Amino acid sequence: MKDAFMSLPWWVRWVVIPLLALAVFGGLLLDLIAFVVGLAFKILVFAVLVALVIFLVRKFSSSSGSSGSGGW
Repeated sequence: MKDAFMSLPWWVRWVVIPLLALAVFGGLLLDLIAFVVGLAFKILVFAVLVALVIFLVRKFSSSSGSSGSGGW
């Protein structure tokens, strides 16, 4: 098999075969990239929301603590 592959012209080994691989597996690669980007975006949104909740809790906790009401 290796001898048959090595006997092919360079343009078949380095152009045609990679293009065939992209044609066959291109959809799978795009789906994988879209999943990773979507997951990264969701993680970023989650981190921003957690930071916002922490900020709001600290802001309202410090303002209610100084007024002496002891609650919300």
